[in-house]
Amino acid sequence: MNHFGKMKKMLHPLSTILLLLFAFFWMFPLLMALMNSFKTNGELLTNVMTFPERIGLDNYIRTIEKMHYLRSFCNTLVLAVLSVSMMILFSAMAGWRLCRTKTKLSAVLFGFFVFSMLIPFNSVMIPLYKVILALNIKNSLIGLSFVYAGMGVSMAIFLYHGFTKGIPLELEEAAAIDGSSRIRTFFRIVLPMLKPITATICITNVLWVWNDFLLPLITLSKNTKYTLLLSTNTLFGQYSSDWSAILSALILSAIPVLVFYALFQKQILKGITEGAVKG
Repeated sequence: MNHFGKMKKMLHPLSTILLLLFAFFWMFPLLMALMNSFKTNGELLTNVMTFPERIGLDNYIRTIEKMHYLRSFCNTLVLAVLSVSMMILFSAMAGWRLCRTKTKLSAVLFGFFVFSMLIPFNSVMIPLYKVILALNIKNSLIGLSFVYAGMGVSMAIFLYHGFTKGIPLELEEAAAIDGSSRIRTFFRIVLPMLKPITATICITNVLWVWNDFLLPLITLSKNTKYTLLLSTNTLFGQYSSDWSAILSALILSAIPVLVFYALFQKQILKGITEGAVKG
């Protein structure tokens, strides 16, 4: 035991150093973008590895005005909230019923949801765009939120289905004996017990919707409906690009999602752990 204890004490500083190196390696692009976002275009094109001559918020102020940051932020926030809310509501109910209904039809339906997770987005992009045009929901944040919800329900149903297996069926049977309807049982008993996996699904899908670029690009053409990444894309020109504004725009776009993830990372780990054990 003493021998292993000494080895553990020797390896602990080494593992800490390795973890710090890996963290620096993964954070290096973000740190470089942050450092260069304070430079002028002349400084940036001269040498990207040097520190800026002067630290100021001129680039950020100019970028906020140029990309209409507040409007784009609100569009992205509305899109994320609507998409994830519908995704959680529909997926939780579907996953619960598919788990509790032991029929061949429910097994086939669950198989279809699992199979749809394997279909890459590129293969359905053109048919999806035609459906969007047919439904007349182009340039609509509400319409786009339905698209996101439809694309995300498969994975969410799969996770809810596995997590529901760990909820005692006796609780629902007791509620039914007391005269509770299925809908009331779901919202009063089942849904609160799905909180850990709901937090995981909520956070991961908010990150997905917030950071997605391709789907808004093919769906939104009006600049008043642009998300943060689409507004950032307008800073790229055909013949020249304002790189100092682009880098500061990327930092401004990343800050909300980094704060969101930092606040809820414990819920992510808890939901994944409990879902793996119960599923």
